[in-house]
Amino acid sequence: MTPDLQTELRAVADELADAARRIILPYFRTPLQADNKDPAAFDPVTVADREAEQAMRAILATRRPDDAILGEEFGTKPGTSGLTWVLDPIDGTRAFISGAASWGVLIGVDDGTGPRLGIIDQPFLGERFTGAFGQATLTDRTGTRPIRTRSTDLKSATLFSTFPEVGTQAERAAFKAVASRVRLTRFGLDCYAYALLAMGQIDLVIEAGLNPYDVQGPIAVVQNAGGVVTDWQGGAAHNGGRILAAGSPALHEQALEILRAY
Repeated sequence: MTPDLQTELRAVADELADAARRIILPYFRTPLQADNKDPAAFDPVTVADREAEQAMRAILATRRPDDAILGEEFGTKPGTSGLTWVLDPIDGTRAFISGAASWGVLIGVDDGTGPRLGIIDQPFLGERFTGAFGQATLTDRTGTRPIRTRSTDLKSATLFSTFPEVGTQAERAAFKAVASRVRLTRFGLDCYAYALLAMGQIDLVIEAGLNPYDVQGPIAVVQNAGGVVTDWQGGAAHNGGRILAAGSPALHEQALEILRAY
């Protein structure tokens, strides 16, 4: 991937995130009707989700028409360039409709082997976490600065997950086996947990049952910040499923050894 292409992809990704911010923020903490996508559970979607993804797709149609798109709300658009934009306009819609600022806009660029560029954007806090081409940064109201994961051992680690009810019964048992070995376990931050991991505030994120659009942006941010992200068997995680994200290779191996047993 040439330097010129890297620069272009960064610029387009920022343009997408900016467009999503402009659309989503006016809806946040307002009386907003949510539709349920899953009659068997509660999987909300709002007009903000749909309008933001449509806006990002419109930009890509102009700026990168040959690239494929995989979005949570409007599915797949094929492409011919070998690159796929993976979009989740609001990751954490449950948090969004509850007024909690743990949701985010997720953008990834997959070259077929996984994400080469990723963004976790939190519009309400004005924070944009970017990981791409060996660098990870946080841009906020004070400017842009590099971010880096931290290194610790399992007994001193802080572990996050979105739901206490992690996946299946067996997956919950695996999660609890790791949680019983760490210093602190917390829940409920959606994609923002991966941002905290990338900036060295926490050490582990373990989840199950995720989709590609849930993880591609976060994977690129965490990996470019020095972290490791795999599935629970140590394989590639960019297609979703069971996710283990750790701040260092050593900590990742400690957690992976436990999860592999389940």
